[in-house]
Amino acid sequence: MLEEKNDNLPEADGQEQIKGEETVPTAEQSAIEAIENSNAEEGEDDAISEGHDIPMLHYEAMSMEELVAELEKLVANQKAVSIRNHVEEIRKDFMDKYHHFIDEKRDEYSHENNGDVTGFDYHYPLKNKFDSIYNHYKDLKNQHFKQLQNNLKHNLDVRQAIIEELKSLIDNPGESIQDTLKSVNELRERWKNAGPIPRDKYNHVWNNFHFHIERFYDHLHLDREARDLDFKHNLEQKQKIIARVEELVNESDVTKAFRELQSLHKIWKEEIGPVSREHREELWNKFSELTRQLHDKREALVAKAKEKEEENLAKKKEIIAQIEAVSNETITAHSAWQGQIEKIEALRTAFFQTGKVPQEVNEDTWTAFKNAVRNFNAQKNSFYKDIKKDQQDNLNKKLALVEKANSLKDNEDFNATTPIMKQIQEDWKKIGHVPRKYSDSIWKDFKDACNHYFDRLHAKRNEANSEEIDAFEKKKDYLEQLKDFQLTGEHKADLDAIKQHIENWKGFGRVPHARRHIEGKFNKILDALFDKLSLSKKEAEMVKFNNRLEQLADSDDSRKLENEQIFIMRKIDEVQGEIFQLENNIQFISNAKPDNPFIKEINKNIDRHKEELKTWKEKLKQIRSLKQQE
Repeated sequence: MLEEKNDNLPEADGQEQIKGEETVPTAEQSAIEAIENSNAEEGEDDAISEGHDIPMLHYEAMSMEELVAELEKLVANQKAVSIRNHVEEIRKDFMDKYHHFIDEKRDEYSHENNGDVTGFDYHYPLKNKFDSIYNHYKDLKNQHFKQLQNNLKHNLDVRQAIIEELKSLIDNPGESIQDTLKSVNELRERWKNAGPIPRDKYNHVWNNFHFHIERFYDHLHLDREARDLDFKHNLEQKQKIIARVEELVNESDVTKAFRELQSLHKIWKEEIGPVSREHREELWNKFSELTRQLHDKREALVAKAKEKEEENLAKKKEIIAQIEAVSNETITAHSAWQGQIEKIEALRTAFFQTGKVPQEVNEDTWTAFKNAVRNFNAQKNSFYKDIKKDQQDNLNKKLALVEKANSLKDNEDFNATTPIMKQIQEDWKKIGHVPRKYSDSIWKDFKDACNHYFDRLHAKRNEANSEEIDAFEKKKDYLEQLKDFQLTGEHKADLDAIKQHIENWKGFGRVPHARRHIEGKFNKILDALFDKLSLSKKEAEMVKFNNRLEQLADSDDSRKLENEQIFIMRKIDEVQGEIFQLENNIQFISNAKPDNPFIKEINKNIDRHKEELKTWKEKLKQIRSLKQQE
């Protein structure tokens, strides 16, 4: 490659910095400043540019679990330096959600401990996993940059050695012109492949190299034929670059086009030599103008993104205002609170899915959102704290009834004690829920005391007599006959046959109290027969229950009906409690989508409990109707 002699060049010794062939004029510098600066350390930029091929996901809308999974995938499958923008975005969104989550847990702890949070300590395993993956990423990134620094230093040594070889070749000519030209071209090829060097050394080293290249061209200024051929080749190459940049100006993907433009600037500056003076200014001005056009398009794209961020800011402010409005509503019932919780969850999801806001207001927006949600949670927690206080009062009342029942269960004055025990059972039914952790144990204690008393009463009133023994023997024989009974497959006929067996069984009369286990054997056979019928689960359950009610009614022992009613009411309380607990659990799952497998399983359990609740309420309705007929 040849260049016309530049008489204005200084007589440098190879270390002085000089202007290169095509220094950008001041008027044009602002248009392409970013591109020229980015070429100063192309090695690092090239490595980082690999990350442009990885799509930037909407990390803000992801849950903490999803963010950890995405971080783990990126670190495991991509180069650390190519994902740093992704990793830092994930880290920011994860930490925002984590701090919000911990704030909620601290608020809950505060409400449960009368405002004292000195002992608050919440261990969140997912945070440990995130820290472990992020620290591994930092180690990989540090290793990369350490290696990069070593490479930059090595490349600097290589380039400086090339400059010394070039100086020696020029200052000590010993070959023919053609051989010298070949040697210089080999040095230029080695220079092109030498790799990046430290940014602060780039201009100095590059200018020195090109200074000595121009010195070489000055020595060859008489060989015009070789010079013109080189100029022609360089002109063609630069014209091709300009043609490509003209295409990039019309490229729809501005970001992709801008990245390619950076590479073209590097080729123009590093790999292609000078052209003749008559074309030099024209080519450079055209290249600069196209660069400025693409730069303007990129600025417009940035402005559009900024406009979108402003729209997102307005949406998020509206969401925050809606959360505050929900928080200001006066709610006094559990069912209504459940509706409010659903509203807040929907607003939280909308907030996280809205997208980025301008960086300068990001922290303020996030703080306003956290404060609005925290205020709602404080009011919700206060409401349920009052519920817990009522449940504690109910516990104290039921404990008193248990103590009273235990004191009477062995009393021998049945005439005086029985009405009192029945009244205790009535009082129990009027008391509401107790804390869940005491519910089962206190019910067992109360039931055991009542059953103990009424079993004694029943044993005294139902001493075995000849009629009851005869009924027992008949029922015993009848059970043997039932073993051979087979269903025909005709639904109505089979159902009528089973009902007839029930009527036959009732017709035998009562059995001695000590031998009432035979009733259980009969009911077990009935259960097996009902299971074989094509009845719905609820229908079969109600047929069996009606049979049981008739047995209880025929026993002339109102205590059995009372116990059955208490048992059913107790089951209703338990199922309602289960539903309440499951629904309450959902609200603590942040940013969960409806198709989340865990949420779907909870909703499935809620639906199953609701169906069970309907059956128990139908049974309660039946038993109350029967008692009213007595």
